Amino acid sequence: MNSKEFERYSTLITEYAKSNYKKCFREPDGILKHKFIVPGSCYSNQLWDWDSWLTDIALRKIADGKDIEEYEKGCVLNFLDHTKDSGYMPIFISPVSASPVIVGDNLRNIHKPCIAQHALFISENSGNVEWIRCGFDKIKSYINWYDTNCRHESGLYFWTDDSAIGVDNDPSTFYRPKNSSASIYLNSLMYKELLAIASLAKMLGLDEVYTEFIGKAESLNTAMHECLWDERDGFFYSADLNLLPVNPNEKLHSGAPRHWSTLIQRIDVWSGFMPMWAGIATPEEARRMVERYRDARTFNAPYGVRTLGKCEKMYCIVKSGNPSCWLGPIWGISNYMVFDGLVRYGFTEEARELAEKTVTLFGKDIEECGEMHEYYDPERGVGVNNPGFQNWNFLALNMIEWLNNL
Repeated sequence: MNSKEFERYSTLITEYAKSNYKKCFREPDGILKHKFIVPGSCYSNQLWDWDSWLTDIALRKIADGKDIEEYEKGCVLNFLDHTKDSGYMPIFISPVSASPVIVGDNLRNIHKPCIAQHALFISENSGNVEWIRCGFDKIKSYINWYDTNCRHESGLYFWTDDSAIGVDNDPSTFYRPKNSSASIYLNSLMYKELLAIASLAKMLGLDEVYTEFIGKAESLNTAMHECLWDERDGFFYSADLNLLPVNPNEKLHSGAPRHWSTLIQRIDVWSGFMPMWAGIATPEEARRMVERYRDARTFNAPYGVRTLGKCEKMYCIVKSGNPSCWLGPIWGISNYMVFDGLVRYGFTEEARELAEKTVTLFGKDIEECGEMHEYYDPERGVGVNNPGFQNWNFLALNMIEWLNNL
């Protein structure tokens, strides 16, 4: 990208964001008692879990702290309002209902592990943690819900089913048996979540709680390396937990029963790069992962990171919703998280290239369509679905700032 093109697209994105970001703000409505942030487009009145957190990270680049503070705090407080004593926390809330609804013993996925990360982000930016003190025990109970209902003997966390996982039709979870997917995406989020609640505890003067959650994060890091790192490919994958139990008295297997608790799923999904975003990968692991990132046959596309490797049989670029398509299209959030991991590990040239691709993608879309889309064709950079989607696409602002500071 030449300097004039970069300047033009950067200006377009920045001006668009400044003119439109308040469209993500909502006032209290129905069962949502606090102000909140929405993704835009067809999600115009819904508070979503990781969407509100990541949108907030982007909007902090352009919004005055006084303008946004009540909306960002409201995102967390609305979820805490609807957290049950068991720790169950909904994935999204509309003015009339919170979802999913758990009936009896039919466990469903709950809020993705990011509520503590969002609360920490707000507390660090505002310089005040006291606003979350009264809700801290609810955040603890929510993480304990995961420990009770979604933690495998290996130490990994698993999805209860494939509903509302964020990366909707990721083949490592989509249409798989219940409780069988130890997703690299889920476990990377949980590692950062454990560190975040530990940091909140430290800020609140709860030193024993800090030590507890740091220990949990370290244990999860170990489990992820033991079960999800593939030394052969130099990449992190999700794992299959759907194995028959070991019966030492069963004659057929008694001579050499299995000694492994998981089976790695060698499916090229973009979230295999999330251990770099989370800081889990060692420097040598990161070096090998970046070799895979560079490969145009799999992830590396003209407009960013394919959400599914192009060589996978499931690779498909289609317009869909419920589930949204994560079988190859470019998403702003996957571009950003991979970019953030590249920056963390010092791969400046690769990070620069990915940031420029993302700025080009969104700049062209605004220039040609007057708005952004939810996801894009990897080869042509054309919006595939949901025009008017804003959400984490505004994270391009963070990339622009980083590029300007190089």
